[in-house]
Parts: sequence; C-alpha cells; structure tokens
Amino acid sequence: MNATVAMPWSDWPAPAKLNLFLRIPGRRADGYHLLQTVFRLLDWGDTIRLRTRSDGRIVRHGSSAPGVDAADDLVVHAAKLLAKTANIAQGADICVEKRIPSGAGFGGGSSDAATVLVALNQLWDAGLDLDRLAALGLQLGADVPVFVRGENAWAEGVGEDLVALELPPAWYVLADPGVHASTAELFQAPELTRDAAPATISDFVSGAPLGNAFEPVLRRREPAVEAAFAALARIGRPRLTGSGSGCFVEFDDPASARAGLASLPAGLRAWIAEGATRSPLHLALDAKRLQGRRQEAQGTRF
Repeated sequence: MNATVAMPWSDWPAPAKLNLFLRIPGRRADGYHLLQTVFRLLDWGDTIRLRTRSDGRIVRHGSSAPGVDAADDLVVHAAKLLAKTANIAQGADICVEKRIPSGAGFGGGSSDAATVLVALNQLWDAGLDLDRLAALGLQLGADVPVFVRGENAWAEGVGEDLVALELPPAWYVLADPGVHASTAELFQAPELTRDAAPATISDFVSGAPLGNAFEPVLRRREPAVEAAFAALARIGRPRLTGSGSGCFVEFDDPASARAGLASLPAGLRAWIAEGATRSPLHLALDAKRLQGRRQEAQGTRF
C-alpha cells in the first residue's frame, strides 16, 4: 500500500496568541534584544492536518503562509528537527489550514511549528517531554516554546524564559490592517525604544500601562495601522500584538465584544476570539491520549 495513504489524517489546533504588552529593556552581549511580555493564547487559530508515512519523507501538501516555499516552512523544519533529534525513521504528510494572517503578530508560523512538534511527538511515539520539545522549539523561533508548553505566560529573555500565568476570562476584538510587518526591520528602527525600565509581574497584574515598544513605530510608518487604531479606539483601548500589525481590544464578556465588533466600520477586517486558559493544542492532545487508552482497553487499537 502507498505510504501516503496507509494511515488516516488527524487534525491538530495551532492557536494564535496576543502579546498583552511588549517592552524592550535592553540587549544581550550578542546583540539580541531582551524582551518582556505576557503571552495570551487564544481559542482560535490555524489547523494542522498530519498523517504518518513509512518512507521517512516530510511532505507539505498545499500552501502555508503566502510566499513561503515548503523547503523554508517552519512546519517542515520542525518535523525534520524532531525526526533527527528522536532518531525517527517515519515521515509525515503536513497540511496547514491557515486562518492566522501572516505578519500580523498573532504567532501563526510559530504556533504551526509548535503544533507539529507536539503532535508528531505523539504520532511518532518519539517520547520527548515538554522541556525537550520546548528546547527544540527555541531553535526554530523565540515564540515557539510558549506554544509548545501551552500555558499563558510571562516571558523574558528573547521570549523563551517563561513563567506560567493565570489570566482572567477575556474576549478580544482582533483587527488585521493587512500590513505585513517585518520584525527584522522594526528591530532596526532608530526610533525604537530599547531601554525601557524593566517591568514586573506585579506591574502587569496591577494594570499598569506597559505598552508595546513597536506600536508608535508602526503607527507612524503604516497609515493602515493608524487607521485601525483610530477605528478600535471607538470601542475600547486598542493595543498592538507582538511586532506585527495586528491590533486588539479586550472585553470582559462576549456580549460586549460582539457589540464592539458590530460598531466597527465595514472596511476593517475584524473578528472575535476568546482567550484560552489552556492551549487548545494540549486539550486536543489529552483527548487523543484518552481515546487511545480507551481503544487499548477495548482491544481495538492496532
């Protein structure tokens, strides 16, 4: 039987994230910028479809982020890195169903890669724990570990030093101005604030306005981002997420979020997402493990 049709496909969530603030208090000796942020996972995002292969090949089916060739795709790199690290002879077919806009700061590429690491670790029975998977994720990108671990978190360093954080329920109106923001270019911007006073978790919990270092840069450079902020300001306090162009307003309940969304101008691409307490990826992993145990108990797993 052909290796590509021998096993069924399985679907895995790749949730988006928000940066509830983002500060740059300095740089490391190697030139990398030090960050402080809070990652909020969302109950919305991409879907990664996977099936194992017996021939060792890693094959991406269809497209992923616009303009990203399969050879350069983080999901392909993630699968190959896991296979090499865990000495896996199997391969995988990968299909990415994109919903998260590229370059908007919602974490799509990083989340997709993390989902491939976590899901293939299960499907291949590779046996790596979350610490090792997070370390692999850091080789792919600074935001990947938070998606691997699947918890809302306070983050420092280059984004990899994580402390799990309990966040209250919240609903968000998200907006995509349609601008692909280049993280590399923004980090090189001469007007970027790189010496912000370090914040603390207590500052965040108390509601101190910690801001996003990239917001003033993007609002001055991109009229579409400034227009999105002006529209969102009618319904609440708009914020930028990450180093992308995506914006959001937080609400305490879904009805208020729906009312806010309904009052936005029709030309702005906007939608609602609920904040997650725990990553949808890890909820799916738990469900699949439970299903596997039930099948084993019934003698139907083979």
